[in-house]
Amino acid sequence: QVQLVESGGGLVQAGGSLRLSCAASGRTFSSLAMGWFRQAPGKEREFVAAITLSGGRIYGADSVKGRFTISRDNAKNTAYLQMNSLKPEDTAVYYCAATRSPSIIATTIATTYDYWGQGTQVTVSS
Repeated sequence: QVQLVESGGGLVQAGGSLRLSCAASGRTFSSLAMGWFRQAPGKEREFVAAITLSGGRIYGADSVKGRFTISRDNAKNTAYLQMNSLKPEDTAVYYCAATRSPSIIATTIATTYDYWGQGTQVTVSS
């Protein structure tokens, strides 16, 4: 069993930065791929980024590439999403997720994930 807790969301002006954290419980963090998704009101949940067991990274929409960076610290059982140059379009609830899947392609779809955090709100003002 894995429990995930996100933190670091909040209010920020356009052009600002936030760092989201996802703390995982248990002793098997290093065996999990970690992903970030977001969901804006009235829209479907969108894949943002994922990091594999070996540290490989994959990003979703072109709009986040070059601005967001996913990372992990296995010693701290924590994954991060560094968000720079934020835009109002980035406003959403951001969710952390974990999966045992070894497929980097599979990490881009929500149904792959076995565990989800509670979400953290990110609001970017214009």
